[in-house]
Amino acid sequence: MGATHDTSHAYTAEEALARLVAGNARFMCGEARFPTVQKEVLAELARGQRPYATILGCSDSRVPPELVFDAGFGELFIVRVAGNVISAEIMGTLQYAGLHLRTPLFVVLGHEGCGAVEAALAATQHNVVHPERIAELLQNIQPALRDIDAGLPQEAQLAAAVEANVRWSMEQLRDSPEGKARLKEGVIRLVGAIYELNTGRVRFLP
Repeated sequence: MGATHDTSHAYTAEEALARLVAGNARFMCGEARFPTVQKEVLAELARGQRPYATILGCSDSRVPPELVFDAGFGELFIVRVAGNVISAEIMGTLQYAGLHLRTPLFVVLGHEGCGAVEAALAATQHNVVHPERIAELLQNIQPALRDIDAGLPQEAQLAAAVEANVRWSMEQLRDSPEGKARLKEGVIRLVGAIYELNTGRVRFLP
């Protein structure tokens, strides 16, 4: 993680979000650029990184943020963990992105059919027992599931739970001392999004 101490950034949060939306549109239409990286670009990136967005996403192999947003080398600072959960290590990595990389936009990216969220639902509603380390991971998701209506069809429950989990991760980021300070200063923007597996669309939450 190469550091930079310049406090300015080439993009505002709104411009960064627009770049993500435009990139996802190219991806959905089959018009993604996926350029070959030139040696000159690699040489420039070797001197430092200036990503315009930081993305906390799930480890699911079907949701690679660089491809989903048609982004090139050095454009996105990405943290991936099952269930896009918050932990001390994740929080430290995101704090690095805020303090040193100065990315103006932070995105929590969940996805349809998330296995980690589905497992957390099973543990919460049906007392399904998971191996110890997986159970510890799921504990980070379970607070998001308190208001999920168990009377809904299973597919609707999972969809609601995926969105609730994204919002839960966002809430934890907003409530951190660093998050409160940076958001109050107006120097960053935090948004949530859901990736649709069947269409490739990223739906940004209101």
